[in-house]
Amino acid sequence: MESLWKDEEAKSYESDSLGLRVYTSRLLGRESSLVLHGGGNTSLKDTITNFWGEKEEILYVKGSGWDLASIEKPGFPAVKLDVLKRLAKLDKLTDAEMVKQQRIAMLDPSAPNPSVEAILHAIIPLTFVDHTHADTVVTITNNKNALKMLEEIYGDTVLIIPYTMAGFILAKKIYEMTKDIHWEKYEGMILLNHGVFSFANDAKTSYEKMIRIVTKAENYLAQKKVSVPKAEISPPVKEDLLSLASIRHWVSKIKGSPMIVKFNNSPEAKYFSNLANLDSIATRGPITPDHVIRTKLIPAIVKDDIKKDIKNYADSYQKYFARNTNGSQKCLDLAPRFVIWAKQGICSIGKSVSDANIVSDIVEHTIQAIQVGEQLGGWQALSEKDLFDMEYWELEQAKLGKSSQTPEFQGKVILVTGAASGIGRASAEYFQQNGGTVVGIDKNPEVTSIFQKQNLIGIQADVTNTKELQESVYSTVRLFGGLDIVVANAGTFPPSRSIEEMDEGIWTKSIEINLNAHQRLIKECIPFLKLGIDPSIVFIASKNVPAPGPGASAYSVAKAGMNQLARVAALELAPYKIRVNVIHPNAVFDTGIWESSVLESRAKHYGLSVEEYKKSNLLQVEITSQDVARLVGNLAGKAFSKTTGAQIPIDGGNERVI
Repeated sequence: MESLWKDEEAKSYESDSLGLRVYTSRLLGRESSLVLHGGGNTSLKDTITNFWGEKEEILYVKGSGWDLASIEKPGFPAVKLDVLKRLAKLDKLTDAEMVKQQRIAMLDPSAPNPSVEAILHAIIPLTFVDHTHADTVVTITNNKNALKMLEEIYGDTVLIIPYTMAGFILAKKIYEMTKDIHWEKYEGMILLNHGVFSFANDAKTSYEKMIRIVTKAENYLAQKKVSVPKAEISPPVKEDLLSLASIRHWVSKIKGSPMIVKFNNSPEAKYFSNLANLDSIATRGPITPDHVIRTKLIPAIVKDDIKKDIKNYADSYQKYFARNTNGSQKCLDLAPRFVIWAKQGICSIGKSVSDANIVSDIVEHTIQAIQVGEQLGGWQALSEKDLFDMEYWELEQAKLGKSSQTPEFQGKVILVTGAASGIGRASAEYFQQNGGTVVGIDKNPEVTSIFQKQNLIGIQADVTNTKELQESVYSTVRLFGGLDIVVANAGTFPPSRSIEEMDEGIWTKSIEINLNAHQRLIKECIPFLKLGIDPSIVFIASKNVPAPGPGASAYSVAKAGMNQLARVAALELAPYKIRVNVIHPNAVFDTGIWESSVLESRAKHYGLSVEEYKKSNLLQVEITSQDVARLVGNLAGKAFSKTTGAQIPIDGGNERVI
């Protein structure tokens, strides 16, 4: 591992010590093999002038919710150093009380909570302290031969601390162990099964000590000729998206809410899922106990019977809780957070795309560490009880009691056609803003730049092209594990023609886009919707279905056919609890089909000005795409959870319809 320190880069942070603390923290955070998703912490001891004009020693320490890779100065709350040192001398202190006392000792009460390891940072008597969960070092410590190997690597240049639960207990143990030592003689400190500390009186030295400690471990593995096995290319495995959707279905059922599944079928993931001793090697525990908060103790392993294998995991988790609980803890949900899908790859699971990505990153590092650990004499994680204590840490349990409103569509996967503008775009954005994970498809290539978020992406596809439409559905399932809601919105408004004057091309195009494409869409989606969570289809039809107008036969007939398609679908899909409903908008003028020429033509046809035509309804209101999107969301959500086969107008009241 090489130092990323650059003198020129460092100068831009050198306005004060805290600036350099930010700089080296970011250097650590850039390297995922040192720090993953909020893991690790850093600190700085400094003297400031307080509110009363007095000099006071404080500890700047990484705050809760900040990631070292992107941390700023506000991410380091300032805590009175003397208070932290006094806390270390107490015989007993609950972690909840520790958090409370740390907050009381903060200079800015609006700053984030200090790290739970703030006391430990305080008792190390050097200015800069760095803490990481370096993969290589922790891999070596998760081994029955750990102490012997650490001696071979470091001799007496580092302090070795037996595993102890993070928080006050760990700080107290190290305080007692190090009362009479000279910290300056050590390169750093290794906490077995946990991580690495380095420390110095300047930022660069502390950072580069961390790099040296990790490099020595890497060199040791190289000397032993130990590395992650090269993923051998196995015979191609046929893609099985329905089974992927089934995994998501049963995990979500056990969790009690829809979950996002990120499927990793890379050569490395497939190789691991093909290991002969998979049942043993994958279920010994995580690299570091911190990970259990994200990944739980072990994964579920799925082979032939998905439902049975996921249920067996849930039963085993319930027994694990019963074996280890002290009676005061509240059992978490029984669902796994990652699944090893034998011969296929690995599924990482989260309530959102962000959560699933974090789990995926942790698992990727975990399977590498496990395979290296096996070659070192056997992967051996912490005991079940130690890992349980971390998973059910009082600070984590306290979070369960805090009420938080879950966005209605969190964990749901939604597909919207015609998503680049108008009703489609408004609907896609409505679902995303309310927690959903959305794929918007449109033939307009701009859809891919319009939607560029983790949980809102665009796919260019022509709904009249069966192959492109099918691939869009498959891509949605590949990306997020399944499908729950479909908004069949793509459409076109053809030029006004009487039946006598109707051009065959206009008629055929309208039928193809406004009817046939929707039949093909739901045909492709139904197998996945059967495995969805509270699945729903919403068709965007038209006022022209109940009240067609002259000159609009191509449009009205196609939309009427779509309406009948939806009614039949409601009948056929009800046994699978798939709801199918229809919305009949009218005069929604901020959509792609309402070009100015079309709008002027229709207004003229009715003898109205454009502005009069826009509000030509009983309530004399204009209907917008956002109005329709809200109704789409309600139809697909809880408000209409017991409604199917409905046809709902959103038109301000149309006299002809009424």
